[in-house]
Amino acid sequence: MAYPLPPIEILDSGATRRCVALLGDSIFDNASYVPGQPAVIEQLQVSLPEPWQGLLLAVDGAVTRDVQVQLQHLPEEVSHVVISSGGNDALQCLYLLGDRVNTIGEALTQLQWHIRQPFRRTYRDMLLQAKYTGRPVTVCTIYNKIPDLGLAEQAALALFNEIILEEAASLHIPVLDLRVICDEADDYSEVSTIEPSARGGQKIVDAIVTSLLSEPDHHQYSIA
Repeated sequence: MAYPLPPIEILDSGATRRCVALLGDSIFDNASYVPGQPAVIEQLQVSLPEPWQGLLLAVDGAVTRDVQVQLQHLPEEVSHVVISSGGNDALQCLYLLGDRVNTIGEALTQLQWHIRQPFRRTYRDMLLQAKYTGRPVTVCTIYNKIPDLGLAEQAALALFNEIILEEAASLHIPVLDLRVICDEADDYSEVSTIEPSARGGQKIVDAIVTSLLSEPDHHQYSIA
């Protein structure tokens, strides 16, 4: 299912092209989960030094296939891309955790063919498309310190995170590990515990800004 994209703010064409676009899901598009507090994009815009700007293309509810649509709407001014994707793909597969199997081996086989392989193909296709834009790309893992998250759900997330890490490494794409960044209960929204709170959002933003500014050639990019 494709989700509508938010309006795109056209930046000043005379800018120095230091603009980071946030793509993906509600990890970045979290405004409705932090009422009365700043959303991730607002925190990013405040935290970035001049002349950097932040742009939100992520859409709450998006899965990895939807990120490919978001990538097609990158304005020319965007110089860097950060992607958080995979969490909603995992949510769509949780129903399999209730299936009855006869052996652990059978369960692992089902997980391999019904979850791991399809997600790997989709995620790699998305990464290749992101790389093809010519912009430096950074991706995020799926956090797993969500309050009251069950052991089965934690195990399922590990399958997705393994693929994210492997595919990113194979394409030399940096990773922000949200499992480490959002490691406390207060990092999650009271409205929905699977979403980042303002505190968690700021921690994510701090990691993004540090990653961007630590690159010696962070202002360089070319279109493939």
